[in-house]
Amino acid sequence: MSSASDPRDELVDHLPALRAFAMSLTRNSATADDMVQDTIVKAWTNIEKFQAGTNMRAWLFTILRNTYYSNRRKAVREVADVDGVFTQSLSQKPDHDGRLHMADFRTAFVTLPDEQREALILVGASGFAYEEAAEMCGVAVGTIKSRVNRGRKRLVELMELDENDVFELTDSATMAVVADRINGTVG
Repeated sequence: MSSASDPRDELVDHLPALRAFAMSLTRNSATADDMVQDTIVKAWTNIEKFQAGTNMRAWLFTILRNTYYSNRRKAVREVADVDGVFTQSLSQKPDHDGRLHMADFRTAFVTLPDEQREALILVGASGFAYEEAAEMCGVAVGTIKSRVNRGRKRLVELMELDENDVFELTDSATMAVVADRINGTVG
């Protein structure tokens, strides 16, 4: 295809008509300009779909019209938050949050004797009662309780925690920010 027959060369000729059509739809010059820009970008990137010899203006108007109605459908699902009040109330823990704590936990956990790991997995992670875990392991209930207790104490030592600490995968500073945002106290 030579440069003279490239349909992209014709796009600029239709800008005034596209802008007028966008203004008639949106009644807002900034939104109209954005729509015209979106239309030109879509036309440019999909120019191979344009059939040479057909009406370029009609094709562009169709793209603009479809863009307008797509944007309107999206706007119905969007929440207007001009002053940022709604946004400030939202918070989410970082995706990476807790990975380092979990890595420390895994490192400590694998150093426990097999019997203690087994007891902690059955009682702590899987939620079995001491009696059920004892039956599965073929030992007395007191033995399972002892293994769980010794395993927990050893994890506290290995992870350098206070026995009364609650093990959180999120640090206290992050939790404070998340809690404040949920309660609406951060501005």
